[in-house]
Amino acid sequence: MHSTVYFADMRAGHKENLFTKIGRLMESCALENIVKEGDLVAVKLHFGERGNHTFIRPIFIRRVVEEIRKHAGKPFLTDSSTLYPGERKEAVSALTCAIENGFAYAVVGAPLIMCDGIKGQNAVEVPVNGEILNRVSIGAEIAEADALVAVSHFKCHELTGFGGTLKNLGMGCSSRAGKMQQHSTVAPKVAEKFCNGCGVCLKSCAHDAIAFFEGKAVIDPNGCVGCSRCITACPQKAINIQWNESASLVMKKMAEYAAGALSGKQGKTLFLNFITQVSPACDCYGHADAPIVNDIGICASTDPVALDQACADLVNNAPGNPNTALASGHEPGGDKFRGVHPEIDWEVQLEHGEKMGLGGRAYTLVKL
Repeated sequence: MHSTVYFADMRAGHKENLFTKIGRLMESCALENIVKEGDLVAVKLHFGERGNHTFIRPIFIRRVVEEIRKHAGKPFLTDSSTLYPGERKEAVSALTCAIENGFAYAVVGAPLIMCDGIKGQNAVEVPVNGEILNRVSIGAEIAEADALVAVSHFKCHELTGFGGTLKNLGMGCSSRAGKMQQHSTVAPKVAEKFCNGCGVCLKSCAHDAIAFFEGKAVIDPNGCVGCSRCITACPQKAINIQWNESASLVMKKMAEYAAGALSGKQGKTLFLNFITQVSPACDCYGHADAPIVNDIGICASTDPVALDQACADLVNNAPGNPNTALASGHEPGGDKFRGVHPEIDWEVQLEHGEKMGLGGRAYTLVKL
């Protein structure tokens, strides 16, 4: 059976603007059946790193909040802390960063709560019937919420090919321990011939897993948690993931964590993907490179697998932008994600999400 994915393009006029379209998308997914009076509704999003600008605009999130309030729900915005150094490594810094990025109550109309506590350790162990995992560590506020609305910025990702709803659920709803469990199979390797000993990677590592030997960086796989921060930090592009089965394992674990995040919320979830400013890397960095395609629109569904599949198809069917990180696949139909990250089989996350019963890859796209 095909799941329905609703799509609204970026066109707007005096009769209908993008805010109205967001409301229509949520109504089309029968929000009235998902949110009931008094429900505590977790609106899971990415607060954005300081210096990054591609996260979803707070004024759009406000419309999501308003739609939830129409049904007497009690929404709160939530995100989780990170493994790597930056502005979101613990709750105080993360919430300060969120407010600086525009997610203040005066703008969004909802309180901000970190889903995994002050230091990323407030979690609930959730059983899952996974291929790899049987228990996952989910942020307590996600587990305890009555309903969940995940709002995701759809873009490329250096470890999973693309990041959408499945990543927002699996990685974004997990505790610090959960993130380490998902990344633990990934240890980058330094190509000595390209390393000039500049030391930038050393500063980027929060886990003391990088040392220097004879002027070259060396990564200790036992100390590395696989957060991949050093890969993007290296100006010489001398650090790369050892692409054997590592990326696939991360994506499978991520899908199993997504199952944990959705556990106990049957019929109480809704997902929106913003296919805007489709950047070549995660929003976790303190910068954002030029988008690889033009803005496409916003999609919504109650099926996270179908939603991510539809968004991937929409991006791949668009013409690629020149003078960007996109190295191949510029033609409509070309693989944009492999055009940026050629070694990643991004479909693994969709295949495993389907296997985990999160949804199906077959979909019907309904344009509003």
